[in-house]
Amino acid sequence: MTSIHGVIHGRTIELAEDPGIADGQRVQVEVRAVPAAGNWGDGILRSAGGWCDHPELDDVMQAIQRQRLNERRPEADAE
Repeated sequence: MTSIHGVIHGRTIELAEDPGIADGQRVQVEVRAVPAAGNWGDGILRSAGGWCDHPELDDVMQAIQRQRLNERRPEADAE
């Protein structure tokens, strides 16, 4: 069985790609609604929301930033 996405317009389904079946061929269709895609960034907002009440969040984020800056700095002895 092939799965192809499409959009319903009344009693017509507009397929996203050619099904490779001859025009006029009878087919059996199983229709399932596809959930609407969320807005870009919604996932990170949901996952980061768990940190919103963390009492030490600012300290943790500052420590991460300091560590990242130290990793980028070239070694003083390197030549």
